[in-house]
Amino acid sequence: MQLEKPKLFPENKGFLFAMAVFVFFIFMRLSLTYSTYQNFISKPFYYTYAEVLISYEKIKNSRRYTVLKLKSEEGFTFYTTTHRREDFNHKYLRLQLFPDKKIGFKEYLGTFYIKSKIKDQVNLPSTVKDRLLENVTIQHTHQGLASFYNAIFFATPLAKELRDKIALLGISHLVALSGFHLGILWGLLYGIFYFLYRPLQQKFFPYRQALFDVGILSMFLLGVYVWFVGAPPSLLRSFAMVFVGWGVLLLGMELISFTFLTSIMLMLIALFPPLLVSLSFWLSVAGVFYIFLLLEYTKHLNKWLISFLVIPIGIFILMLPVVHSVFGMTSTYQLLSPFLSILFIPFYPLVMFLHVLGIGDVLDGGLQWLFALPNESQEKFVPLWATLVYVAVSIGAIWYKRVFYILLVFSVLYMFYLFIPIE
Repeated sequence: MQLEKPKLFPENKGFLFAMAVFVFFIFMRLSLTYSTYQNFISKPFYYTYAEVLISYEKIKNSRRYTVLKLKSEEGFTFYTTTHRREDFNHKYLRLQLFPDKKIGFKEYLGTFYIKSKIKDQVNLPSTVKDRLLENVTIQHTHQGLASFYNAIFFATPLAKELRDKIALLGISHLVALSGFHLGILWGLLYGIFYFLYRPLQQKFFPYRQALFDVGILSMFLLGVYVWFVGAPPSLLRSFAMVFVGWGVLLLGMELISFTFLTSIMLMLIALFPPLLVSLSFWLSVAGVFYIFLLLEYTKHLNKWLISFLVIPIGIFILMLPVVHSVFGMTSTYQLLSPFLSILFIPFYPLVMFLHVLGIGDVLDGGLQWLFALPNESQEKFVPLWATLVYVAVSIGAIWYKRVFYILLVFSVLYMFYLFIPIE
């Protein structure tokens, strides 16, 4: 008989106290940020230095202009426009910003638009990352595929045309670097190092714990990788979850629990208040929540069945109402999403290895065929009231199995409504 692992919070009092502490710190961080925000919008102008993250041209009313997405030295991210026709990629700009009270606190926490004037610009020196990006690009004749690989390797922006095709396939989560990618990399690194470590451990230090020794090396390399790609918020929060999860495993405590998920969620918001208004953050929290929910009610099944069938298909179905409360784009090809997610697990390390060998274009033909499949879509949204009801039922399913089955039936019916046309 297997002993049950101790819970993160043995008593409800301890959990409620910890949550109250997190909420207090969140409130304090938001108060300080709000004070900074008020000071910012009260200024007639504001000087800052900012790195160009994205630069692209747009045409409106026969007028051509350039849209810039920048990150300031103070840490906030914003959009601005300029009529100067220059290549702003790999540039560091000195800007005069003109704050507007129309910029709300929510926008300030996330990403906002602000008028500006470029005062000076400096070319950023070429980095190792730039050379790796170029190395990936020259291995592909199709620029869209080059941007696809650079996105999944280095968290760079995806070409718009390809981004729309990927959304129609329902695999946007496979392109944006997240916990899914870190999970694959963790498994790969841990597996390789454990294979090398195990014989040495048995011969020289059998008293050592592999989870700690191999885990700390794997975690260090994951941290270096997150830093190397620029520590995008989605990847940073995923790394924090992986790191804390590893710590909980070391302590021998229960990992798959809703108290753990709630604790991590509030801890991350306390550390990074902008996550409060981050859509990708809340979608990732929802994804992990439904994984935990499925594991709770299917733990009696075979582990392989859970890993390769229940989780991919179950998450796809349960997330449909949540995703369509925000994104209405619907295509029958999105039904391929759970199967493509399974295939991505071996695909990701394989294409990394192929690019290291300089033959990264081996699978380009298949990818071009796949991305060319969807050619039309419909807009179908879940109304706000239905979303709130669905969230409430989802939370109720934590405690009641019947409620979980009601949730599952509703999700399946919604899937049929989305993908099976009624003549």
